[in-house]
Amino acid sequence: QLVESGGGSVQAGGSLRLSCAASGDTWCRSMSWYRQAPGKEREFVSGITSDISTTYADSVKGRFTISQDNAKKTTYLQMNSLKPEDTAMYYCSGLCGTFYYWGQGTQVTVSS
Repeated sequence: QLVESGGGSVQAGGSLRLSCAASGDTWCRSMSWYRQAPGKEREFVSGITSDISTTYADSVKGRFTISQDNAKKTTYLQMNSLKPEDTAMYYCSGLCGTFYYWGQGTQVTVSS
């Protein structure tokens, strides 16, 4: 199971750090963050693999940073210079074993 935390409400230009904690003994070889704004489709935000290779959507490059603490089985998304268009429900997803798992989501709201 994956559990997100760290969402909240901030003003434009602010920062938040999201966390995604994995439970159980299954090893997740890749983790990703997605987001979904009201009325829009879910979109990829960032991903990280077991060899610490990272990818980012163009819209967040230079502002968001994904990282992992393997000892804590936690994946982070540091979000800086937040914009109102970053407002969405953020979900983490992991390829753990042979299955994809999703968290329940954490809301991020950025006001102008």
